[in-house]
Amino acid sequence: MLALLFGLSILLAAVLVIRPSQTSKALAFTSLFVLPLTVSYLGVETHIENSKQTTFCTSCHVMGKHGRSLLVDDTTILAASHYQGGRIPRDRACFTCHTTYTMYGDMQAKLRGVKHVLVNYFGKVPDTIKLYEPYHNRECLHCHEGARRYLKGETHTAEPGRMEKMRLNQLSCVSKDCHDTVHVASEVDSLPLWKPEGVK
Repeated sequence: MLALLFGLSILLAAVLVIRPSQTSKALAFTSLFVLPLTVSYLGVETHIENSKQTTFCTSCHVMGKHGRSLLVDDTTILAASHYQGGRIPRDRACFTCHTTYTMYGDMQAKLRGVKHVLVNYFGKVPDTIKLYEPYHNRECLHCHEGARRYLKGETHTAEPGRMEKMRLNQLSCVSKDCHDTVHVASEVDSLPLWKPEGVK
C-alpha cells in the first residue's frame, strides 16, 4: 500500500511537471501536498512499528550483546527469565520493558533517540550502554501489579509498606537483593545460551 501511494505520488508529480497546463488545481494540490503527507505519515508509522521489534533493537552492533543476554541459560537473570519464560512477547522484548526509551518516551527521550541514530551513522558509538536515568518500577508494574505471584511474593511483602514503596518508585525492583541482575551483556560471550527449537 505504501509503495503504491509513493508511486502514485511520483507519477502525479511527473504529470504536473510535464503537462502543467492540463493539470487541475485539485490534482496539483493532491500530488504536491496530500499524497506526500499521507505517504510520509504512513512511512513514519510503519517504521515506528518496525522499531518495536526485538530484531530492530538488536540490529545495532552495540546492542547485540544485550540481545544475546536474553538467551543466557540462567533463569536468575531477569531479562533471560522473562524472554525464555514467555512472560513478554519475544518479538517485542526490548520495547515491552523499555517503553519510555527514545521515540516511545517523552520529547526529551525522542530527541535522545534522534541523537542515537546520528551517532550510529556519523559518530563514535560507545562501547558500553547505560540508562540515562534509573530504571523506573512502572516498567515492571505495568505487567506485574495485580498479578498473584507478585502480590504473594515473600520479598514483596517482607515488611509493611514495602509494596507501596515499590509502587511509588522509592524502592527499586532492580536494586541490590531484589532483581539486581537484569542483563549480563559484558559476560554473555562466556556464558552458555539457551537454544530452543522453533524459537527465534
